[in-house]
Amino acid sequence: MFWKELLGVGKPDIALLIDGPNILRKAFNIDLVEVRKELSKMGNIRIAKIYLDQYASDKLIEAMVNQGFETITTTGDVDVTMAIEGMEYVLDPKIDMLALMTRDTDYRPVLVKARKHGKRTVIIATDIAFSAALRNTADRLLIFRGPGKIETIVNTE
Repeated sequence: MFWKELLGVGKPDIALLIDGPNILRKAFNIDLVEVRKELSKMGNIRIAKIYLDQYASDKLIEAMVNQGFETITTTGDVDVTMAIEGMEYVLDPKIDMLALMTRDTDYRPVLVKARKHGKRTVIIATDIAFSAALRNTADRLLIFRGPGKIETIVNTE
């Protein structure tokens, strides 16, 4: 919930979940160190997971582990696994903010439930083929437009 912010007793605790197949593409040129640095300005990243499909190379998995991410490799659809785990963090009282790095509309229901349960929500994406539904559902957007070019948008109701 927002109690930490309201009481001024520390930064929110964040769960960061990354949709690997949707985001990790050479065309996007995303620097995950930069992502973590930017997200850390909003709170403490307590969970950092990246979801990969069965085609992820051993080198990619090793690189993600070296950057401090827990890698989850799925044999099926990454979206299902990530959405289910996202809901676990929505229901976790130790997590104040859910940050999803994706461009996929499939995660909109998770954002809606997170907000209903009093969690702050962040979408981290590129500006290429980014879902308008996600853009309009999250509390805050971090849009990476290239190295060092990050746009922050705060949605107000």
